[in-house]
Amino acid sequence: MMANTYPVMEEAEEFYYPGNRTGVLVIHGFTGTTQSMHYLGKQFAQEGFTVLGPRLPGHGTDPEDMEQCTYHDWIETAESGLDKLQATCEEIFVAGLSMGGTLTLYLAENHPEIKGIMPINAATHMPDLIENYESLKDSGNRFVPGIGSDIKQKGAEELAYKQTPVKSMKELIQLSELVKQRLPGITASAMILSSAEDHVVPPENSREIYESVSSEDREFVVLENSYHVATLDNDKELIAEKCVTFIRDRMD
Repeated sequence: MMANTYPVMEEAEEFYYPGNRTGVLVIHGFTGTTQSMHYLGKQFAQEGFTVLGPRLPGHGTDPEDMEQCTYHDWIETAESGLDKLQATCEEIFVAGLSMGGTLTLYLAENHPEIKGIMPINAATHMPDLIENYESLKDSGNRFVPGIGSDIKQKGAEELAYKQTPVKSMKELIQLSELVKQRLPGITASAMILSSAEDHVVPPENSREIYESVSSEDREFVVLENSYHVATLDNDKELIAEKCVTFIRDRMD
């Protein structure tokens, strides 16, 4: 990967709140930034948890930077975030939005010690994206209009790229396929959150995740009043409340 010479946007930086022995990793989505997860992260911090919100490589800088990154880079950042929390925490929970939810599932598939997961509108199969990518991959177009700010609440804005690198679409598709195949390997407690109306990731993804994981302790929460970026939308308080309760109920 090329050296990052791109400045990080304001509000897109990694955030870390030291707290107690319960760690929560919060992971943002594809083309988005930590800005979309900051409200949720702060609510966790107010509960006393140790919270880390990493910035995924190629995000919060420039679409040309993102174009250089692969899904392996994103996995690596999620993994090192987990390591950082495990250094001071006894138990770890993970929450993620969209592709952050996909990475949350990846971590649960590979780290059975994770106590619980809270994927929000996680992507595991996106037929429209696959179709788009297939039609674009040989077109010579490097960038297409972005997918950010699918938000129902008026005036709420996601800090996300206005353009999506075509090459990066392939990375998301590959990550989603990898994670989807291994969903039955997940045994951690799981709360799957899904917007009833989502213009980016089909809500069927969340239903399939719920039905595919092997977790005995699992629940499904429908977000009636939000679109894709639910963590910035009308249900953000509800999400925070549900996630905090989910963690509290499962702490040692």
